[in-house]
Amino acid sequence: METQTRQILEGVRNGSISVDEALMKMKSEPFEELGYAKPDLHRAVRQGYPEVIYGEGKTPEQIVGITRSLTKNGCERVIITRLSKQAAGEVAESLSISYDEVSRIAYTGNIPEPDGIGQIVIATGGTSDIPAAEEAAITAELLGNRVLRLYDVGVSGIHRLLAHRELIMSASVIIAAAGMEGALASVIGGLADCPVIALPTSVGYGASFGGLAALLSMLNSCANGVCTVNIDNGFGAGYLAAMINHMEVRK
Repeated sequence: METQTRQILEGVRNGSISVDEALMKMKSEPFEELGYAKPDLHRAVRQGYPEVIYGEGKTPEQIVGITRSLTKNGCERVIITRLSKQAAGEVAESLSISYDEVSRIAYTGNIPEPDGIGQIVIATGGTSDIPAAEEAAITAELLGNRVLRLYDVGVSGIHRLLAHRELIMSASVIIAAAGMEGALASVIGGLADCPVIALPTSVGYGASFGGLAALLSMLNSCANGVCTVNIDNGFGAGYLAAMINHMEVRK
């Protein structure tokens, strides 16, 4: 995975930027003080991806300010998660953004061409799990991954999942999003030879305890190679999948 640092060094090597220009980029301030926020300007250097804005609880004005700070400091694409439709409309009055109402993700710029090593498969137990799954899917796409969606393939009709077993077995990473008892992750974990990210959702009746039952089931999965993110944390699942899908062989 090419980080900002590697891109700077490659630019020096091929002559597209000078040593002095590279030095200035490397010496830029690690964050900008906005009073209400401190945008992390070196996140891409450290982790490969720029800072992502968590939109819930922030005013549209704060989101606009943080986005502009990241953009003017070289961030080509700013991702905003958990943004309501109303807030997105207000942000759009000041910024050019794309907004997906299902995932509640907004972003500046365009979705990049995929450069991951394989395909990320995102499966849901039911249609009600799609909002969390779409948060994962769009996050992964914005981070440069090819994503395949397999929706409504839960264990209550497992033939629907098995009909796609070739896609499951050829995936680079799989995200299994499910509520209720959260069994989907274990079933997929028993079929796949790649990492499986279990995404518990808050879908279910009273005893599901807002996704806690699915979370505990996924944490207690007997299938190997299954890791679990927090309830409804589609962003976390998509981000982790993107990191795995960009892991090159290291000598």
